[in-house]
Amino acid sequence: MFSLSYPLKFFLKREVNALAQPVSPEGQPNLNEMARIANSVRVMELNIKAFGYDLARRAQEALPVRTDLTARQVGLASKASTQADIESDWCAYWANELRAGVVYHRKLWELTYVAQAVYEYGFMRPGARGLGFGCGLEPFPSYFAAQGIAVTVTDLEIEAARAKGWVESSQHAKSLDQAFHAHLVDRETFDRQVEFRVADMNDIPADLTGYDFCWSMCAVEHLGSIKQGLDFIEASLKTLNPGGLSVHTMEYNCEPEGPTVDNWPTVLFQRRHLEALADRLRAQGHEVAAFDFNLGHQPLDHFIDVPPYYMGTGDTAVAALGHPLHIKLVLDGFVATCFGIIVRKAA
Repeated sequence: MFSLSYPLKFFLKREVNALAQPVSPEGQPNLNEMARIANSVRVMELNIKAFGYDLARRAQEALPVRTDLTARQVGLASKASTQADIESDWCAYWANELRAGVVYHRKLWELTYVAQAVYEYGFMRPGARGLGFGCGLEPFPSYFAAQGIAVTVTDLEIEAARAKGWVESSQHAKSLDQAFHAHLVDRETFDRQVEFRVADMNDIPADLTGYDFCWSMCAVEHLGSIKQGLDFIEASLKTLNPGGLSVHTMEYNCEPEGPTVDNWPTVLFQRRHLEALADRLRAQGHEVAAFDFNLGHQPLDHFIDVPPYYMGTGDTAVAALGHPLHIKLVLDGFVATCFGIIVRKAA
């Protein structure tokens, strides 16, 4: 096989990098074709983000003020996040409960989806026991504690989490302090109702049992592979009492067929993976909420955000656009969104 010598590789890399720079070392515009294309792509990315975020903010401002909402059964499916969901009464109710406010963001959808599932299956009640996987700084431990639910918060061991970048990005809980949200519960109630455990989702501790429900939000795609993520969902059922609820959200490749990302820090599940898991679980006697693979038909269902997605990136042009607002986005070249799956353990 032909291979380049190291000096030649270094030379080519240097030359290609020079072609991609917007200006020369002397500050003059770089007029080569590669730089022109690169500069145009950058502007197009900013335009896409600007129009998409503006659309989301205008849609948010147009939402009616709803003050008489109550929790109710909606027959929640295993499904993808959509604009219609975010505009629904059930989403507005749980957003208000979590003091979050309704915004067009798939992370809000995840929060309200999990809360609605816990409610629909009868476990949003005093005396229930809940187990959270990969909780990070999410508000559920505090909210559930305020409802009289006993909660076990779990997250990866600190050094393993740091190696994966979760600590630096504030997506890891190393103690109960990170899980406490004073606007949702008082500290005395929280300390009485919530405990913290270190747990690897690929190797759930055998003594984590006897729970009425368990949940995770966009954690299963970070377990190393699609197989490991699916295996975790199945293994999570062992932590539950008969008839218990297991609800999880994940990164979902909107293309049902073809290639996807696997064996990577963030994998992308597809329809075929979820259907195969459901077949396996149903064969064991478990119930899987019916699938709804509809990706939505409204304007924000068709807006696909592009990187970078988070504040604090040092990109002043992106920061000027404000907080990201999106339901779908590009991950490693694929259009992705959040997908939730609901499993009830065999009774």
